[in-house]
Amino acid sequence: MSQEYLTRIGTLIRDARKHRGWTQAQLAEALDTSQSAVNRMEQGNQNLGLEIIARIGEALDSEIISLGHAGPMHLRVVGGRRLSGSITARTSKNACVALLCASLLNKGRTTLRKVARIEEVYRILEVLGSIGVRTRWINDGSDLEIVPPADLDLAGIDEEAAVRTRSVIMLLGPLMHQLDEFQLPYAGGCDLGTRTVEPHMTALRRFGLHILATNGAYHATVDRNVAPTRPIVLTERGDTVTENALMAAARHDGITVIRNASSNYMVQDLCFFMEQLGVTVEGIGTTTLTVHGRRDIDVNVDYSPSEDPVEAMSLIAAAIVTSSELTVKRVPIEFLEIELAVLEEMGLDYERTAEYPADNGRTRLVDLTAKPSKLTAPIDKIHPMPFPGLNIDTVPFFAAIAASSQGSTLIHDWVYDNRAIYLTELTRLGANVKLLDPHRVLVEGPTRWRAAEMMCPPALRPAVVILLAMMAAEGTSVLRNIYVINRGYEELAERLNSVGAQIEIFRDI
Repeated sequence: MSQEYLTRIGTLIRDARKHRGWTQAQLAEALDTSQSAVNRMEQGNQNLGLEIIARIGEALDSEIISLGHAGPMHLRVVGGRRLSGSITARTSKNACVALLCASLLNKGRTTLRKVARIEEVYRILEVLGSIGVRTRWINDGSDLEIVPPADLDLAGIDEEAAVRTRSVIMLLGPLMHQLDEFQLPYAGGCDLGTRTVEPHMTALRRFGLHILATNGAYHATVDRNVAPTRPIVLTERGDTVTENALMAAARHDGITVIRNASSNYMVQDLCFFMEQLGVTVEGIGTTTLTVHGRRDIDVNVDYSPSEDPVEAMSLIAAAIVTSSELTVKRVPIEFLEIELAVLEEMGLDYERTAEYPADNGRTRLVDLTAKPSKLTAPIDKIHPMPFPGLNIDTVPFFAAIAASSQGSTLIHDWVYDNRAIYLTELTRLGANVKLLDPHRVLVEGPTRWRAAEMMCPPALRPAVVILLAMMAAEGTSVLRNIYVINRGYEELAERLNSVGAQIEIFRDI
C-alpha cells in the first residue's frame, strides 16, 4: 500500500477515533495492540491489511474504507459558527419531479427552467430515459429540455432508478393516456412508514385505470370506455394524489371536477404548467379543481417552476439555530405564512421585502432577513395541516427550532407513521427530545448543542434537521451517508459555506 493511502487511512482512523471520544490507548485496547502501534497507524507509518482495517472500523463503528464502489458521501461539520449575508432558495424539488412526469402528457418539446439538479430529479430522468424520452441539460446546465418518443418503451424501464424514488407513482396518470397495459415498480424514496397508495387507485379508477399490485410492481390496465360521470372526491387531500388525478384529467376529453384536492405549492405549479399545455384549470389554490381536458396535446412549451418553500424554511431554520442574521432570497411567502406566524409568536425578529412575482408570473416571493432572537416555546402544539396550514414538510425543522427555544414544545407529525422517531436523533447532539408515541415528540429547550458522529436518518427533512443542529454545535461533527439530503437539496453544503458555515464533503477511501 502506498504512503499516500496509508496517510489518508491514518487520518480517517484518527478522525473516527476522536468522534467516538476515544484515546489512542482505548482504541489500542479494543484492537488488542499497543498505543504506539495505533499512533503509527494514524501517522501513516504502519502497514495495514484489510483485516485490521475492518477491525478498526468495527471498533469505532465507522466505515473506514469502501470496496468496489465510490462509497457513500459524508459531511464533516465544524459548528458554532454564525451565518451572514444572503442565500437564495432554489426551485421546488416536488414541483420539478411532478413537471417531469407531466411532460409525458405533451407530444411536443417541454423546456423547464432552473430545474433543481438533485438526486430525485436524476432518478426520474433515468426512468424517463430508459423508456425512450430524450432529455438534455441546456443553457450551461440550468434548464432541461424534454422530448418524448412516438411510442414509449415500458419494457426497458430502469427498475433500480424507479424503486429509489417515491415520484415514480406519478407516472400512472400520464402513462394511462398512452398505454392500454403497463407496469411500474413499487415506489420507494424516503423511509416514512406505511402510506397506502389506495387514494391514487381510487381516483384513477374513475378514469378506467385498474391496478394489480404483485411481485414488486403495479400491473396497470386501462378501460377506455370508463370516464368520470360525477365529481371525483379524493379520499386523501394528498399532493401526489391530486397531481395524479390532474394528469389523468388533462387528456380526458371532457370536464373533470376534483374535490378535496390539495392546493399546495407543487400542485399549483402543475396547474400553471397544464395551462401552458392548453388545459384549462379552474379553482387553482382551492380544494375544488375543474379541469377542461384535451385529448391531444402537442405543443412546444417553456415553463419556470417556482421556488421551494420547504428549502426556504430550512434556510430560515439554519439562521435561527445558529443565532445568525441571514437573508433568504426568493421565499415563496404564500406557502410559509403560517410558519412565520408561529415563529413570530415564538419571538422571531425578521424583516421582509415587498412581494414580487416568481418567474412563472404567478407565485408571490419576498426576500426575508431573520435576525438573532430569543425564542420561547409556542402556546399550541406544532402540527401540520393541508395548505394553507402549516406544511407537513416544514414540521421537522420546528424540532431544531424548539430545541433552541425556552420551554416545552409538543410536535405532532400525524401524517407519517415513523418520521417523528427520527427527530429523537437530536438527543445525540444534546437536545432533550422525548418520543411520546410514533407520531409525537416533546422537545425541551434551550439546548447546549454538542458535536457527534451520526448516520444520516433515512428521511429527507429529519436528515437536514440533524445537519442544522450540527451547525449549531461547538466542535466537529460528522454526518454519514447523505444521499437522502442530495435527493432534495442542490449543493446545500457549498451554499451554506458561502454564508459562513464550515462543512466539508468527503468520502471514505
